[in-house]
Amino acid sequence: MLTIKILIFLLGLAIGSFLNVCIYRIPANESIAYPPSHCPKCSHKLSALDLIPVLGYIINLGRCRYCKEKISLQYPIIELFTAVLFLFLFERFGLSIYFAKYAVLASLLIVIASIDLKTQEIPDRLIVFGLIAGLLFNLYNIRINMVQGLLGFILGGGSFLIIAMVTKGAMGGGDIKLMAVLGLFFGWQLTILIALISFVLGAFISLILITAKIKGRKDYIPFGPFIAAAAIIALFYGHQILELYLQSIT
Repeated sequence: MLTIKILIFLLGLAIGSFLNVCIYRIPANESIAYPPSHCPKCSHKLSALDLIPVLGYIINLGRCRYCKEKISLQYPIIELFTAVLFLFLFERFGLSIYFAKYAVLASLLIVIASIDLKTQEIPDRLIVFGLIAGLLFNLYNIRINMVQGLLGFILGGGSFLIIAMVTKGAMGGGDIKLMAVLGLFFGWQLTILIALISFVLGAFISLILITAKIKGRKDYIPFGPFIAAAAIIALFYGHQILELYLQSIT
């Protein structure tokens, strides 16, 4: 079992390294496959040693080995976070199709949240990938069947669309599409929970940022990361939260 966990952790590190490529290249409309990984400053092709997740960052002391430009801490953080998240998914679902489904979703959410934080946009190509993946998993009844997924799709996207219309644009189009994608993956019940948790997280974090004067009251704060965080919470604890709620009202 320990050997499998080590392999899952290493897989998470490798996937995290690929997610960093996606986070950097997708907003720039660049191919995620070509050219090979290179320094964004000097464009020097990175060696195999440079590309070792986390360890490459440590060996090079957080700088490009060729031009000495400082490398963002985002790279090892994303790699480690993905690896740890994959371990939690393995603990929860084992080596199963459920693990594969939610590893795909978690990876997608990491990329979406990171890009939204940087650019205040959620690229449509990521939404399209999420829709295709969600539909395929539902087609084979992987935890959620097609009817449940479509109900979640309509409820998730529709509810945020109504909020956007009522608030005259407080919700972005990317947020609406992301909630629709999550509806496919989670079904209508957990989609409602994700929406509620995202609003609580958004209000709490926004209050902290405004109080600390990091953000002003009129500053735009991306909502995608709150939706992504809410989805991860619902993934691990959603059913327990719903059960506690039902017990409290009965």
